[in-house]
Amino acid sequence: MYSVKEIFYTLQGEGAQTGRAAVFCRFAGCNLWSGREEDRAAAVCRFCDTDFVGTAGQSGGKFASAEELAEAIAACWPLGKATAPDVSGGLSVELSQVPKCEGPGAPSVVAGSEKTTAGPSTPVAAATSAQDDSGFNVDVSGLSKVDDSGGQKFVVCTGGEPLLQLDVALIEALHARGFEIAVETNGTCAAPAGLDWVCVSPKAGADLKQTSGDELKLVFPQQGIEPEQFAGLSFRYFFLQPMDGPDRERNTELAVHYCLEHTRWRVSLQTHKLLGIA
Repeated sequence: MYSVKEIFYTLQGEGAQTGRAAVFCRFAGCNLWSGREEDRAAAVCRFCDTDFVGTAGQSGGKFASAEELAEAIAACWPLGKATAPDVSGGLSVELSQVPKCEGPGAPSVVAGSEKTTAGPSTPVAAATSAQDDSGFNVDVSGLSKVDDSGGQKFVVCTGGEPLLQLDVALIEALHARGFEIAVETNGTCAAPAGLDWVCVSPKAGADLKQTSGDELKLVFPQQGIEPEQFAGLSFRYFFLQPMDGPDRERNTELAVHYCLEHTRWRVSLQTHKLLGIA
């Protein structure tokens, strides 16, 4: 059983994959904070800006199997046809995709000027736009039914803490549907085999078990944790992301200054907030 807060199609806003079209699958639950405001002061991670509590978000729900969840994720990729590699080494399997997004949860969609609710029996394909987690309407009506751009289907597994639930069965089911799979994790759980992109965002006071991957993205500054602690780890990219909040401007200045003096590090901005799409 997988508990998912929401599934939606948008652009990746952070890190090395910034600007890339992706389906986001936000798993419910985290091991560093309950997600409830009354628990924030005593949590290990106190600056999280994400709602990952429950399963009532867009296309969220409880999914009984990896196949069921993978189908819900695939339904949110709006671009026509994609070819998934046949893992047996034979011919490729062609998967037809339509701009719909269904699941145990009931996603909000906008048809013309009237906001409606669509459940499993009401495909979002009938709507002109799907609403992301910020309320910004991502228009899918003009998207081609066939993706001839050569782009790769891409899913970002996030949370909460996705590695509390993401497993090999789901990875295999998503690969079978032609997806490249990324995970955004706090690094307190070891990543399962088969992931295509691993982004680790360490948190002060939490033991780091995932010490290798594609990008390490440190929210900066954090009391009790410094970038130098991670210099010897095996990642392709090292990012400092200014902590959001009332001190964002000062935190951005600090991140820029650090990256200018330590050229291995790069600044990551939350461009989805700048664009107003998440």
